[in-house]
Amino acid sequence: QVQLVESGGGSVQTGGSLRLSCASSGIIFSDSCTAWFRQLPGNQRERVASIDAYGMTTYADSVKGRFTVSQDVSKITLYLSMDSLKPEDAAMYYCAATRRWRACDSDFAYWGQGTQVTVSS
Repeated sequence: QVQLVESGGGSVQTGGSLRLSCASSGIIFSDSCTAWFRQLPGNQRERVASIDAYGMTTYADSVKGRFTVSQDVSKITLYLSMDSLKPEDAAMYYCAATRRWRACDSDFAYWGQGTQVTVSS
């Protein structure tokens, strides 16, 4: 059984930084595409950043240069380092993973429960 558990959310001021973590069990990230999404109530879920099985990263234009997605050496923890945070970055952040050997344009089969990020101006 695959489980993803996010942590690291919180409240920061504009310009601040946070580092989100996603701990996994039952899956090795190096076999899958993993990603961070965010969602505001009533809005669609937006993919923020992803890293595929080859280590290639992609970012939404809105976060390029400010956010960095990475994995630990053991490939069981996913991170999202967020710098220069803006009020528009405030949302619930979710980590997700595809099934093994699926590309990042596949459906994400596994989701965490989310961690809240609040950015005050």
